[in-house]
Amino acid sequence: MPLPPSSPKTFHILDRDLDEKSFKEFSTKASLAIDTEAMGLMHGRDRLCLVQICDESDNVICIRIERNQKSAPLLKNLLENPSIQKIFHFARFDVAALEVNLDIKVTPIFCTKVASKIGRTYSPRHGLKEVVMELVNVELDKQAQSSDWGAVEDLSAKQLAYAANDVRYLIKAKEKLEHMLKREGRWELTTKCFQCIPVMSELDIYRFGNIFEH
Repeated sequence: MPLPPSSPKTFHILDRDLDEKSFKEFSTKASLAIDTEAMGLMHGRDRLCLVQICDESDNVICIRIERNQKSAPLLKNLLENPSIQKIFHFARFDVAALEVNLDIKVTPIFCTKVASKIGRTYSPRHGLKEVVMELVNVELDKQAQSSDWGAVEDLSAKQLAYAANDVRYLIKAKEKLEHMLKREGRWELTTKCFQCIPVMSELDIYRFGNIFEH
């Protein structure tokens, strides 16, 4: 039976950007789990509200993004650092949101949703809840997913717990998926797909839709 999420090792809320201490600590990591929350799914209309980061030791930072904020220099430096792998679930959305709102071009990228679709071909379900439940044996509560993230100063405990849990299990899921993909001979194809994500995100920004359709 899947377990409910536990409490993170550490959890901090910051405003506008990383602080120097968190930046220095995260900059030493080989990989980081990243997620975002926004007012909706349309880039340019729906603003970025929250950026969540977690390391392999279960230390979580949530950064509250102000309305009309255009930059976050330390966060940009961290997410553009080529020596740190950034792990997302459905990276296509988060990468676009970070570029449109904060001029951040994330690299390099691992997407657990893409990895799941290529590796877990025995399942039609590739949402974060299903992936974490199977691979990490934790059942996520997704009730706060569709809520008002714009009220960043007044986010509820339920919203903050949801935001933290969305990044806390990505590194473990990534490790399981990478092992599966290498075992099945699909790792090289998957890494090629990760390299395409910034292009797909840019197409989404300009609302081209699926240009590969017949």
